[in-house]
Amino acid sequence: MRTKQGVITSAKLQRTVTVTVHRHVFHTLYKKRFRRSKNFLVDTGDFTDLAAGDLVEITECRPLSKLKRFRITEVIKRAPRVSEIAEEAHIEGVMRHRKKPAEEAEVSLPSAK
Repeated sequence: MRTKQGVITSAKLQRTVTVTVHRHVFHTLYKKRFRRSKNFLVDTGDFTDLAAGDLVEITECRPLSKLKRFRITEVIKRAPRVSEIAEEAHIEGVMRHRKKPAEEAEVSLPSAK
């Protein structure tokens, strides 16, 4: 069975992710290497915590749907995650123009004596 390594570019579907696999091809006339990319729809299987940017290994399997022919066998490297709750709280604060509490503002200002 064929195995490939690629990066998850989209994880918006249920039990399916889009993996981009890059390969280098040699041009016969110009004697240069250039990069070709292909997107694969991949079944996640038992892996639940997948996000865009993760480096994964995929393996060919029987047809699972019209376009899905691969399964994730291993997560090689995970992309850094940002806590969604902390991110939403920060965005909410910026949208409402909340300032620091008065106690923190007094501590950070130098005294003018």
